[in-house]
Amino acid sequence: MSNEKASFADVVDYDDDEEEPLSPAARTLLHGHRLKINCHIITICGLKTSLNLSAFLQGLKHTLIKHPRFSSKLVRIAIFYTYMRTLYLSIYLYIFFNPKMENPDQFVQDYLSNITTMPMDMSRPLWTVHLLNVKTSEAEAIAVMCVHHSMGDGASLMSLFLACTRKASNPEALPSSLPMQKYCEDSSVSEGFWWFFLGIWSAIMLIWNTIMDVVVFMATIMFLKDTKNLLKSEPGDGVDDHAAPRHFVHRTVSLDDIKLTINDVVLGATQAGLSRYLNRSQLVKGGEHTGAIEAEHKPHTLSKSIRFRAVVVVNLRPTKGIQDLANMMAKGSKVKWGNWMGYIIVPFKVASQNDPLDYIREAKATIDRKKLSLGALFTFSISSFVCNTFGVKAAASIAHKIFAHTTTAFSNVVGPIEEISLFGHPIAFIAPSVYGVDQVISIHFYNYFK
Repeated sequence: MSNEKASFADVVDYDDDEEEPLSPAARTLLHGHRLKINCHIITICGLKTSLNLSAFLQGLKHTLIKHPRFSSKLVRIAIFYTYMRTLYLSIYLYIFFNPKMENPDQFVQDYLSNITTMPMDMSRPLWTVHLLNVKTSEAEAIAVMCVHHSMGDGASLMSLFLACTRKASNPEALPSSLPMQKYCEDSSVSEGFWWFFLGIWSAIMLIWNTIMDVVVFMATIMFLKDTKNLLKSEPGDGVDDHAAPRHFVHRTVSLDDIKLTINDVVLGATQAGLSRYLNRSQLVKGGEHTGAIEAEHKPHTLSKSIRFRAVVVVNLRPTKGIQDLANMMAKGSKVKWGNWMGYIIVPFKVASQNDPLDYIREAKATIDRKKLSLGALFTFSISSFVCNTFGVKAAASIAHKIFAHTTTAFSNVVGPIEEISLFGHPIAFIAPSVYGVDQVISIHFYNYFK
């Protein structure tokens, strides 16, 4: 058995004086730790085989450390930070070997929680890799990557992750992601009066929905808070203490029958699960917890006045889905690397429903309205404007209030459609998440494999 922190170095093939300034979003995320926002992305991969350390190290040397952002460290120039590439790069690995330990699942959970208490070393590239050669109930070994959110959003990091993997059936081929679904126009309404009428109506709804989303966004920043409930963080409860450990739980479910409506279904399923949890645990009235209740005997105990909202992350790139890494890194690309994401605030229907499909119907209605809105683009634009005009502190304060005044965060990422391997290790599961925001719970769906 061994438990160690190791490092290796490599020479990267570009100039050490090339600099890349931080975007407003990256500056906000980087400096946000001063205002209780220190967001990191963590990706947990279960491997189907025990760890081959030599193969893994070689894979890292030929993939991640060749990426400009992952081979750069922050350098302060006057009052600003910029990414500066270096010719000599040292990578830190946290390695644990014990394939026959007792209760390995609990060990992995405790190890992941401990990761969230480890501050990121700002003097080197803002990412770490943890390799656990521990056999669990789901995998033969665990690989974990932690990346500071200022380095890129989920879409960027997922494109990089997929570029590091290969098809399990063909070790030389890159994995495929779900193809984009194109909207097919109905020829019966694509011409004449009905086309004109629908266009006008869509424009009116777009303007109205955007105004409503902007009003809710501004109200949330200033005063509008969610109702106190079991899952809502409050000042003083320790959630805003970034030294406190976080816990990660993942479950794998089959979604073969719902691929075409994945967003509607996962959002509806989330609302159903949260409603059932709150209903079973405690009766919530006016923000007060008045006692435990069994949902099976009292199925309609939830108050309809509960304000329970989720911050949903939206990819603002013109082409959705996971993009090719080379396309993201190309100069002038419209789907470029970085934090190109906005937020929408989605009200969750936390209520007991007699028909489970009602959760799906309500989720679909909500998503359809949010799709016909520019609210997410507004949040990105206003945050960038505030950062450039009033400084990082003001922008970070806005982000902090958005998360502190809502109950949960929600995201959904699309992955490969076939089984893949990471540096020669077939992958059993992939579980991405985040930590470092002022919320008790955040929910992330990642659909992959065919």
